[in-house]
Amino acid sequence: MADGVKWTRDKVDAMLGEMVAKRASDIHLKVGIHPVFRIDGKLTKMEKFPVLTPQDIEDIAYHLLPYSKKGFVSAEGMGEECGYDAEGIGRFRVSIFRQRGVLSIVMRHIPSEIPNIDELNLPPVIKDLAMERRGLILVTGTTGSGKSTTLAAMIEHINLHDSRNIITIEDPIEFLFTDKKSIIAQREIGSDVENFSSALKASLRQDPDVILVGEMRDLETIETAILAAETGHLVFSTLHTLDAPETINRVISVFPPYQQEQIRIQLASVLKASISMRLVPKKGGGRVPAMEILIATAAIREAILEPEKFAAIRDLIAEGKSQYGMQTFDQSLFELYKSDLITFEEALAQCSRPDEFKLKVRGILSAAEMTKLEMEKKSKEAEKVISSDPFGSGIDVEDKPFGGTGSKGSIVRF
Repeated sequence: MADGVKWTRDKVDAMLGEMVAKRASDIHLKVGIHPVFRIDGKLTKMEKFPVLTPQDIEDIAYHLLPYSKKGFVSAEGMGEECGYDAEGIGRFRVSIFRQRGVLSIVMRHIPSEIPNIDELNLPPVIKDLAMERRGLILVTGTTGSGKSTTLAAMIEHINLHDSRNIITIEDPIEFLFTDKKSIIAQREIGSDVENFSSALKASLRQDPDVILVGEMRDLETIETAILAAETGHLVFSTLHTLDAPETINRVISVFPPYQQEQIRIQLASVLKASISMRLVPKKGGGRVPAMEILIATAAIREAILEPEKFAAIRDLIAEGKSQYGMQTFDQSLFELYKSDLITFEEALAQCSRPDEFKLKVRGILSAAEMTKLEMEKKSKEAEKVISSDPFGSGIDVEDKPFGGTGSKGSIVRF
């Protein structure tokens, strides 16, 4: 495309087509530079497109905005978000904002096909969580960590396997769902409803089984989400937090001090899971999710309720892997490394406890794991003694056939 060519809608769509062809997740449009694609997490300047001028950005923004928001460009608004459908190419989430007095645009590609949980390499416990009947499930992480895709996969899993009324509240709508076993209503902030809190309150009068709140941004939305979970609904939402302890603290700290004890009690009661995400570079290209998964067991609830036990949450997550499907980030990274999805160097760079991770890779268990295995060994030995001597008396009980009848009875030997 030569410099000075006007950006028509067709040319905008051609650029987005190039973005999809290169498997870029995002595109950045900024005055004074070529368009920039984010490919496998790395920013790449696309010099086949011209350096952008302020007029170029305004023209592109005008094509992207829906009719009701086109006045934003001439009115010099501060920021606007919307969804954009490029026919035959895909759907995009659009964020238009001002920096240093001129417009900039960031767009994210939303796949037209909703990926399933297996395709995303998510742990099997995610399917179980999706099929919960009630409670609060939070998916957390930084921007671009895969929260929206994971939630879409969980909603689609419900849609494929159960008959429920699902209401999503999004800003903007990203993945487009088609009703299968469930019916799904998707409401967009600014187009269908004013804000998250009012939409969430209204949804409670719309016979929902499942409610997805795109983001819990304020006290009122968080409070209403907890209420919805308390009244028997399954509520999904997101927070920009890094791990489970930070997520729990964020929810509680939003409320004034006099309310925090009550919120702690409510959260311990309704929280089903906290899923925290990072996207890690994959061997051979692409990215794969590493996930910390907290399941609200009795011990986790107790740690939420009692601040002095809160620091134990990370250890409780690690110990709950085999029984409950919980996992820390380091355990997730280890599984990804074992499956040959990521390199050792990448796993080491991403993990929280590099020294323990190195030992684990070498097959040497950490001190905590050694203690746990020793306790499990002693427990099994005790069970063996009890099963061989149920009376605790040194008597060996053995099944032998009586006489010639062929039936079995107990012979007691001293």
